[in-house]
Amino acid sequence: MTLQECYSTIGSYEDVMGRLRSERLVQKFVLKFLADGSYENLHRSLEEKNYEEAFRAAHTIKGVCQNLSFSQLEASSHDLTEALRHGYTPQVEELLKRVDADYAVTAAAIRAFQESNGL
Repeated sequence: MTLQECYSTIGSYEDVMGRLRSERLVQKFVLKFLADGSYENLHRSLEEKNYEEAFRAAHTIKGVCQNLSFSQLEASSHDLTEALRHGYTPQVEELLKRVDADYAVTAAAIRAFQESNGL
């Protein structure tokens, strides 16, 4: 699987290449995505009802996804970020389910890319 094929599932290869200009650089940051603790921090913060920290975690996910052109996860994390901006709202649980689904798709595509390239 090529990086471009990976992106066909998770976002826009053209956009990320336009932003970062180097496939090697894109690959480096895509592979670092799974090691970022923001997703786990989001869940932990919500379980602890620490909505300020949950907002920061969702905002970080959104920003990283925006920079890497992970379109679907960026959109769902954007919606969750806005819902958490002023604390907990009833829509947070539903929006979190969307983030979880989009994160699962993104993570699976990245892992498939890693495995197919021995990374």
